[in-house]
Amino acid sequence: MENQSGQNQNSRKNSNVIYFLIVVVIALLGTDVYLYYQKRGSDEKIVYQNDEKTRLQTELDSLEAQIQQVNSSKTKLSAEMQAKNDSLQSKIKYLRVQLAKGKLTAADLRKAQEDIKQLRYFVTKYTADIEELKKQNATLTTERDTLKTNLATVSTKATELAKQNEDLNTKVQVGSALKTSSLNIGTFKVKGNGKESDNDKAKNVKKLKINFTVANNAIATQGLHDVYVRIIDPAGNLITGTDEGTFTADSQELQYTYKTSIEFKNDDSPYTIDWVNANPFIKGTYTVILYADGFTMGKTSFNLR
Repeated sequence: MENQSGQNQNSRKNSNVIYFLIVVVIALLGTDVYLYYQKRGSDEKIVYQNDEKTRLQTELDSLEAQIQQVNSSKTKLSAEMQAKNDSLQSKIKYLRVQLAKGKLTAADLRKAQEDIKQLRYFVTKYTADIEELKKQNATLTTERDTLKTNLATVSTKATELAKQNEDLNTKVQVGSALKTSSLNIGTFKVKGNGKESDNDKAKNVKKLKINFTVANNAIATQGLHDVYVRIIDPAGNLITGTDEGTFTADSQELQYTYKTSIEFKNDDSPYTIDWVNANPFIKGTYTVILYADGFTMGKTSFNLR
């Protein structure tokens, strides 16, 4: 009985040892499993953080590209828009620096996510503002071009009207200028006692009588008009007198032989201009031209033997 009792006690001791070993093994296995899952969770967390950093960096690249695209149009920015652009560029640079740091905690990532979310909002708003500015500039450009076209049209019309007005003024001036309806030259010998007699010999003629009438002209100014006389000798030379001078007629500056005035009444009145040559006449044909109001008034010729 004692042997059997001792065997039972040994058997219980061996069973206890086995149970203890089983418990130890189970504990060790549980610890390994716990550590495995802990490590796995940590690795997954690191992988998640790295993936999130990459995603956020990619988003920053996209936002920066968006800003560069809207700026590529070379739209002239206001001071306020330029300040916004500079601020966004600085924010992107700052976030890149933050993401480039070593390991980021979950809190760091959350803050970066929130910052980029706000940045996305501001970039979207900035892009919309630039597009609106482009539209406004396009509208202003169209309005400017339309205004330039209108101004060019107005300028052209003004030039045309000025030319028409100038042409009209010229026509009025031409139309209102005095014209002779008859013109003839009388040649006279003047005796010592002052008596005059008709003569056509060059050596005897001393005085010319220029007789003319002025054609009726309703638009010509009634009153005194200057009349310029040019007498051309047979050699084609202008005969000048003591009161020689210049005047403008038919768009030319001319020298005259004699100058006088007549009073125009638009009544067919006859006029006579007496002119005495200070030098002897020569044989040949002479030309007499009258001018008034800037235009040729009349022209005739006479011959001396």
